[in-house]
Amino acid sequence: MDMISNLALGFGVALTIKNLGLCFLGCMIGTLIGVLPGVGPIATIAMLLPITFGLDPVGALIMLAGIYYGAQYGGSTTAILVNIPGEATSVVTVLDGHQMARNGRAGAALGISAIGSFFAGTVATLVIAALAAPLTRVALLFGPAEYFSLMVMGLIFAVVLARGSVVKAIAMVLCGLMLSTVGQDLETGADRMTFSWPELSDGIDFATIAMGMFGFAEILRNLENPETRDVLKNRIGSLLPNWAELKQSIAPVLRGTGIGAALGILPGNGAVLGPFASYTMEKKLAKDPSRFGKGAIEGVAGPESANNAGAQTSFIPLLTLGIPPNAVMALMVGAMTIHGIVPGPQVMEKRPDLFWGMIASMWIGNLMLLVINLPMIGIWVKLLKVPYRMLFPSILMFCCIGIYSVNNNPFDVMITAFFGLVGYAFIKMGFEVAPLLLGFVLGKLMEEYLRRSILMSRGDWSVFVDVVNRPISAALIAIAVVLIIISFLPSITKKRETVFVE
Repeated sequence: MDMISNLALGFGVALTIKNLGLCFLGCMIGTLIGVLPGVGPIATIAMLLPITFGLDPVGALIMLAGIYYGAQYGGSTTAILVNIPGEATSVVTVLDGHQMARNGRAGAALGISAIGSFFAGTVATLVIAALAAPLTRVALLFGPAEYFSLMVMGLIFAVVLARGSVVKAIAMVLCGLMLSTVGQDLETGADRMTFSWPELSDGIDFATIAMGMFGFAEILRNLENPETRDVLKNRIGSLLPNWAELKQSIAPVLRGTGIGAALGILPGNGAVLGPFASYTMEKKLAKDPSRFGKGAIEGVAGPESANNAGAQTSFIPLLTLGIPPNAVMALMVGAMTIHGIVPGPQVMEKRPDLFWGMIASMWIGNLMLLVINLPMIGIWVKLLKVPYRMLFPSILMFCCIGIYSVNNNPFDVMITAFFGLVGYAFIKMGFEVAPLLLGFVLGKLMEEYLRRSILMSRGDWSVFVDVVNRPISAALIAIAVVLIIISFLPSITKKRETVFVE
């Protein structure tokens, strides 16, 4: 009954005209950036952070969440019609989605992708609503030591699931942690790593680092690649799959939703794993696996359901524990912090309107995306033909205006440009930037919880591994240690490299 009354409160908040408008705007922008390969949701949310300063926190977060799951829908359109994944989670959809399009079944592929995504989104919304309250009660048992250990475990997950070398991912996390310490020490007031620059006394602004590393660096990376887009010239055809295709898709959609919802909760970008796991399972269960890669509808229905379910359940660690599981959620933490909201279990108690309003908006957003994506498919196809050379200068200009408007300070624009160049250099050297952002976001919180734990234990550093008095903290640290040891095992390293190459 609690869940129903909480959802009723959420729908009351999400169904106001202003929040409906912001949800629609978020979904439209999300679909747009999902359709255009090269500008992902991380870069877009980073670029739009300054715009949300003028909005109330509920509306701002509803819009940002809409961008994230809207991009999952849009990404599949590009994957099916252009053979380029608009989003990391749409990579698997390319394999069979584009083949279906080549076989004259583009409409059916787009249709089953939207239907599967909507079903998965609806189930994931219910999963979030059902798990949120019990998980929040568990989170209330956490003290500073448990939170610190949980964040250590979250960062280790981010390292294990990052692409490429584990050592490079650890280096990026440490870089992020170090950048988070720039500025005045809150306890002593002493400057740390400011190099006598007064502009750095308040620390590095989250928006500048996010926009530089993800926005500017991504634009630079895209500009160096030659633009080749082979937009499908065949007729798209009916958007509704036929009865046989629907029957074939029911089980993959159900399985994909379950896999995606479960993996999405994992810290360290588990949402990206969902579509891969779903595709592998469908191929293993198929009577004739040779159909996969040649236009099997199960290869679209399962992964598309998994990516949308995972995108939504990845909100669970953020909303209940205040721990961002991936870079997009790290940006959401940044947005909450900017509005003076401390992410974590207190959000549900202190701001139930924000918590349940955001959950209810996810279902409304999914419904809007169904309408935005299917009848408007012609517009998205036309948009795919807009050349990048016309898009990027305007994106760059709006970014500069946005970052300047935060503090009316040209230094912010310069430091964003600096982080853009650093981010581009990191990409070229094979470093993934997402662990750095997670380290930066969690750095300040970790420092605070570390200090509190040490103060409460009167300087005893064994408080984090005290099995008798702090069993949860000790268990979390043990999981983190086991994970990092496993990731360095030669057999696992080899398998990990093979998986990422695939």
